[in-house]
Amino acid sequence: MAVLLVVACIAATFLALNGTDDTKPTASSTDGGRSGDDTDKSTSEPKWDGKTKVLGDGSTSYTGPQKGQLKPERLKPGEKPPQFVVFSWDGALQGDDQLFSHYRELAKEYNAHMTFFLTGIYVLPKAKKTLYEPPMHSPGSSAISYPTDEHIRTTLTELGKAWKDGNEIGTHFNGHFCDAKGGKDWSVADWESEIKQFFSFVEKWKTNTGYTDLPALPFDAKREISGGRAPCLEGQKNLLKAMRATAKDYNWRYDASSAGDFQIWPAKKNGIWDFPLQMLPYEGGKYQGLSMDFNFLYNQSDGETEGDPVQYPQWQAETVQSYMAGFNRVYYGSRAPLFIGNHFENWNGGIYMEAVDQVIKNVCTKKGVRCVSFRELADWMDAQTPEVRAQLRTLDPAQSPDWSEVVK
Repeated sequence: MAVLLVVACIAATFLALNGTDDTKPTASSTDGGRSGDDTDKSTSEPKWDGKTKVLGDGSTSYTGPQKGQLKPERLKPGEKPPQFVVFSWDGALQGDDQLFSHYRELAKEYNAHMTFFLTGIYVLPKAKKTLYEPPMHSPGSSAISYPTDEHIRTTLTELGKAWKDGNEIGTHFNGHFCDAKGGKDWSVADWESEIKQFFSFVEKWKTNTGYTDLPALPFDAKREISGGRAPCLEGQKNLLKAMRATAKDYNWRYDASSAGDFQIWPAKKNGIWDFPLQMLPYEGGKYQGLSMDFNFLYNQSDGETEGDPVQYPQWQAETVQSYMAGFNRVYYGSRAPLFIGNHFENWNGGIYMEAVDQVIKNVCTKKGVRCVSFRELADWMDAQTPEVRAQLRTLDPAQSPDWSEVVK
């Protein structure tokens, strides 16, 4: 089987990029989830007394358990699992294109929840950029642009609305450094610093921006932000160690920073759920390509964001076909979750956003499908027995099993 796995980064003028990681589980692995000193982070919420508790400088608050979440029920003997689909977004900035609000509204329309990975500097004014001290780089440095003040305001508003709608807010960390001196070169201590600075920016945006007229975010960041995706999918090995090292302060449940998994049921790495981007059938099954917009861009227009407009309809159709081929392979087969990761972008005339729109409408309305956030999926996975998780891991993606033999 031919494999087309892109390992590339976009120039710093873009707001998001893609890449690869060097580790992935095999289809024969039978990691059942919790083992050794793994801790179950799906603890119950503190008793809610109906009163909002403003935290710190008023940037965040506790407003009770998030409403409308998927109930993580254990499969009954012989029961077919739901077909989980997770749409996730790197960067989570409400820019002039208003794509954050577009996908928040689309999720609501199709009874879906999504994961929005926030970049920490997107709530940090450029005038205060030296507050950010990136590993291996000078204070205030960033491989991506700092947002305008107005975009910070609109992003904060969208973050609050997205969480209230039942979506998840995750982390894309801060400066989006890749390649040399990027995440793959960072030590565990470097990643710990990056993590702590991300939470500081989210928890102190009122102090840093002076926007006292905006309401506090309706969630406690330390409780609600429970996973992330590293820029360029680089450095997961040390990132996972940093997550474990900071677990006493943060509610880490999963990481979505690896790539190349052939649509098999997920397992844990270092006690953290590993939710990778996946290899999907591409060009009629001739290749297997990564489930992210940049991978399609790279293969269709050599990474150029403004390719030949004549090709746009064909490229959009190919993108939809690839997503749907990956969906159908597991929907009629192993029911392994489908992970689709994208950026808020308008590459090649916005065809990749239009492709995702179409896929959301196609799949989130199908029987047995649950379009959920990564956090909801982690909750559901933790609710299953180790034996069932191990059996699910043995299934080939296209295999339609006797569920009475898998779920006992």
